[in-house]
Order: sequence, then structure tokens, then C-alpha cells
Amino acid sequence: MHRSNAIALGGALATAISFGPARMGFGLFLPQFREEFTISTQQASFIASAGFAGFFVALLLASLLVARWGPKCAVVAGAASATLGMAMISVSQSPLFLAAGVVVASASAGFCWSPFNNVARRGVASTYRNRALAIISTGTTGGIALAGLTALWVASADQGWRTAWVLFSLAALVAALANLRILKHLPDPPVDDPRDEDTSLKQLLHKRGMPLYIIALSFGMTNGIYLSFAVTEVGEAGGLPGLKEALSGPVLYMSFGVAGLLGLFTAELNQRLGIAALVAGIFLASTVSLALIGVAPATWAGLIVSAALQGMCVMMLSAIYSFWSTNLFPALATLGFTAVLTVFAFGNIVGPMLAGALEPLTGMSGVFLLSAAVSLATALAFVLRHIRSGNAAA
Repeated sequence: MHRSNAIALGGALATAISFGPARMGFGLFLPQFREEFTISTQQASFIASAGFAGFFVALLLASLLVARWGPKCAVVAGAASATLGMAMISVSQSPLFLAAGVVVASASAGFCWSPFNNVARRGVASTYRNRALAIISTGTTGGIALAGLTALWVASADQGWRTAWVLFSLAALVAALANLRILKHLPDPPVDDPRDEDTSLKQLLHKRGMPLYIIALSFGMTNGIYLSFAVTEVGEAGGLPGLKEALSGPVLYMSFGVAGLLGLFTAELNQRLGIAALVAGIFLASTVSLALIGVAPATWAGLIVSAALQGMCVMMLSAIYSFWSTNLFPALATLGFTAVLTVFAFGNIVGPMLAGALEPLTGMSGVFLLSAAVSLATALAFVLRHIRSGNAAA
């Protein structure tokens, strides 16, 4: 197989595992975990936030690993942490051990995300690079959809949730071995790579970057709540009509993953609409997605539209974080992207914690409606800011 194709496929496999079951599987199986371990909403909030904290820390460690030992080390570490973490989940006998497994598994996404930009630059021809990166990012949606499909099969066949996590762990092991082989002889960085970048934090903290950090924090919070509690809220509302309650979550995740493919059109939409209109539209979609879980979680239309919109938002914003940070900080492309991802990951940590604190006061449906209000406020503030500044393009 041509090296560019191998890198693209290996990257797609790594992101499928790390962003599918490893990072998002806890929310998918939370109803089963709550039943097995008698986990309260507050405990579930803590575990979800702890998992996102593992993702946060791994993002920072990945940069160090890439700088010291190259991207292969970070990618393989990510796949290995997914293997270990999901194996721990499959054999867990207590909430504490389950939480430890969730943290280790979730870290894999932090290790695997940014290094593939480095991999593509070093190992993929420039004419094929954008396509390779698109294939790699699409692995995320495939992984989410396949996680839902696996959960659907397990529930339909009465296999038990542990079977799914054993399968996930084995798939992560395959991803680790595949990338270990594919990235074994990765070329050295091109000689024209900048080595003396100005890494001053003053550039990253300049006010022109604040709108990007705001949308990363806002969506990090609301998406963290969605991934952690949407499936549980659907189940507590009775599940989808005509379907076993345990099958509603898999339907949500499959819709989420498939609709995420729309993220491949983000660059084209940005060219046509401009960044202001595109981001406003994404946050309006997020508003609808969150509100539907709050008011109509147990309806086919409500669940599928909500999941599809959320999946689209995740993938489009992931692309926006990449190209907008590059445009803002051209001399700090990698560091700028990592900074944005770190703010997003921080939002992931804070969101579930706030949900756990608010749930006794508002109920989980109220939490989702408040989250929808956050997305709506972000959309309106973003539009007003860019109208005043006259900035309509990234």
C-alpha cells in the first residue's frame, strides 16, 4: 500500500477508536453503568469530568512527546491507553475502578488528535495531504457510529455491556499495532520546517484570539454535557417508542456519527458564508440539538435531529479550530491549535461538573435547556461582535 494511503487509513483507525468508544463510550453506556454500580448523577458527573480531564492532560503531554520522540510515540501511546483503559472498564467491579478506566481510555483522544498534523506533513505528499487529513478526521464519525452499532448489537443479542468493551479494547490493540508498523519509518521533518518559531504566549493571549477561545469553551461545556448525559436522559424519558429502552442510546450515537460526515464541507461553507455566519449557524444548530433533548428526548424525530445536529457541530467546529487558529497564529500553528484544544477540553471538564451541581435544582431536562441557552447566547454574541468589527472572514 502506498505510504500516504497507509497513513490515512492508520490515522482514521486511531481516531475512530480514540474519539469513538474511548472518549464517548462512557455516556453511551452510562445507563448500564448506573444500574451495575448504583452510580448517582453527581458521581456520573465526576467520572465524566475526570475522563475529560484525562483528555485535557494528554493533549498537553502529546505536544511534549511529539517534540521529544516524534508523532509515532504520541499516536501509539494514545492507542495503547485506549486498549488499557477500555480493558479496565470491561473488568471493572467498582465505580472507582470504572472511573480509572474511563480516565485512561479518554486520554487516548488527547494523545492522538494533534500529532497527525505532524505525521501528514512528514509522510504525506503535499498534493494528497488535505485529502489524507480529511480521511483521518472522518475516522471520528466512523468510530462514533460503530460504537453505537456495537452497543446496538450487544443490547439486541443480550450479550451484556462488558462484551462491547472487550471488543473495543481489541480494536484499540489493532490500531496500536497498525500505527506502530505504519509510522515505523516516518521521514524526518522537511528541512524547511520552521525551527525558531516565536512561541511568546503574548501572541496566543492577544484579544483577536478571544472569540475563538470563547466558542471553544462554550461548545466544550455543552458538548461535554451532551456526551455525558443525553443517552441517560433519553432512557429516563422512556426511550424511543416501539424500541427496547437499551437500544435508544445506540440509535443516538449512530445518528451522531453519520451526520458528522457533514464536517467535511466546513472549508467550503466558510468560503461561501464567512466565519461569522458559519459559526453563528453552528451554535444555533447546537441550541436546537440541546433543546430537543430537554423537551423531546423520547421521540424519534427529536432524538435523531438532536444527535445529527450535535454530530455536525462537533466535526465542523473541529475543522474551524484548526484553520482559524492557523490563520490567527501563522507562526505558531501547532501551539495555537493546541491552545484552542486545551480550552475546549477545559470546557469538557467544567460542563459535566456544572450539570451535576444543577441537576438537583432543575432536573436534567433543565440542564439541557440551560445548555441550549449558553449556545444561543454564544451565537448572538458572536454575530454582534463581528457585525461591530466588520470581521466576516477568518
